[in-house]
Amino acid sequence: MDELLAKVKQNLILEHEADDPLLKGYITAAVSYAESYQHIPSGYYSENPMPPTTEQAVIMLSSHFYESRDGSTGGFFQDNPQAAQQVWNTVNLLLRLDRDWKV
Repeated sequence: MDELLAKVKQNLILEHEADDPLLKGYITAAVSYAESYQHIPSGYYSENPMPPTTEQAVIMLSSHFYESRDGSTGGFFQDNPQAAQQVWNTVNLLLRLDRDWKV
């Protein structure tokens, strides 16, 4: 979790630790979403390596949760009304790359 937290904070350009507990919750939610979307057991990534594309999806989704925690779309795409949909489309595309289609 600490490595993912550092990568999410780097993505957000966030240097303080005040929001670390909040970010950890968002990371947990993003990992849970990834496992569900990929049809793998809950907790799989706590015991198995996460592929780079899935890791990027988790970083993006965690960052999106953080920047949109007030219900708005913040960050880089804040002036784009389709920003939230763009994030979800990209996250889902990345997760599909590592999805086990045999299940």
